[in-house]
Amino acid sequence: MFDVQTIRADFPILSREVNGKPLVYLDNGASAQKPRVVIDAMTRMYEEDYANVHRGLHTLSNLSTEKYEGVRGIIARFLNAPDEHEIIFTTGSTEGINLVSYAWAAPRLQAGDEIVLSVLEHHANIVPWHFLRERQGVVLKWVEPEPDGSLPAEKVLEAVGPRTKLIAVTHMSNVLGTLVDVAAISKGAREKGVPVLVDGSQAAVHMPVDVAAIGCDFYAITGHKLYGPSGSGAIWIAKDRQAEMRPFLGGGDMIDTVTRDTVTYHTPPMKFEAGTPGIVQQYGLGVALDYLMSIGMKTIEAHEQDLRRYTAEKLQGLNWLNLQGVPPEGGAIFSMTLNGPAHPHDMSTILDKRGVAVRAGSHCAMPLMQHLGVTATARASFAMYNTKAEADALVSALELCHDLLG
Repeated sequence: MFDVQTIRADFPILSREVNGKPLVYLDNGASAQKPRVVIDAMTRMYEEDYANVHRGLHTLSNLSTEKYEGVRGIIARFLNAPDEHEIIFTTGSTEGINLVSYAWAAPRLQAGDEIVLSVLEHHANIVPWHFLRERQGVVLKWVEPEPDGSLPAEKVLEAVGPRTKLIAVTHMSNVLGTLVDVAAISKGAREKGVPVLVDGSQAAVHMPVDVAAIGCDFYAITGHKLYGPSGSGAIWIAKDRQAEMRPFLGGGDMIDTVTRDTVTYHTPPMKFEAGTPGIVQQYGLGVALDYLMSIGMKTIEAHEQDLRRYTAEKLQGLNWLNLQGVPPEGGAIFSMTLNGPAHPHDMSTILDKRGVAVRAGSHCAMPLMQHLGVTATARASFAMYNTKAEADALVSALELCHDLLG
């Protein structure tokens, strides 16, 4: 049984006050807080077991290597990946998507070839494809969401043409919480012979993810949203796609042999992992994922969906508040503006005085802001440790915003 108070006790920062008020942390879409088990495990590794990985035969190097490489299997289990060698360590989703852009897409896409994107995408799943547009003449085809923020799979598939070489789509919008049916997109795309890259940065935190069932080719996750440390993450890449990729970064670990005249490369995943990695960061991510799996992603999803329904009803009852799309299916993420000239930055500042942490801005999703007809929103994004009482605190703080700014 899910006991949110027990979960909250695992997160030291949630007991603090901000501006004399109990912290209500609703900026989880940007980065989640860290449980004590992650903090303690990383500290112990630095204090007791740290050394560089792969390169030594001494005891500490072997311990570090064992802990570091063990995370590959944890991530594979978390994503239900068929083989842990399909897990490439990265610093987060941004690096993972750039890896695919440089190592898979750039060598095979030509001027006039197309990449299908949705307007819901985070800049991390936009800018790497703009690089190919600028440098190689690749065409970006955009798919707009419905008025309620949803993105039907058939709408994405309708954008696929004879020159489409890739679909790159989010699993869950970081602005609207939209849940995208990436399994249906992947199935339709496979029938057309088009690979699919999924940005799982938001979805993997809130629900079970099964890359085998989804049927995509690439799936990126980022550690700092998964209650792990910043600078950690991974991308799952199907073996047949790995075989089509050139190395991304050059340096230690990713090579087999180097001479003055030649270089041969290691087999994946090492082929795509150059240099000394974020050893303790990745270890911390593994601890965070074990923690999540011990609770159960279905259990977490049920709690957050209950929060989503409760919060949506409360926010929709405020007739002076503009909710920027509440799709039928999605995460507990709400973007909002006030009627009138009030800026979301002002809203965020006032909420902060009440101890309520939200994010204001474009949320690295400028094409979506343009589509919505706004320059910015205030975003409240919930996590497994949030409560209905905190949703009430958000509403109370928004009412103060209305009184002061409305």
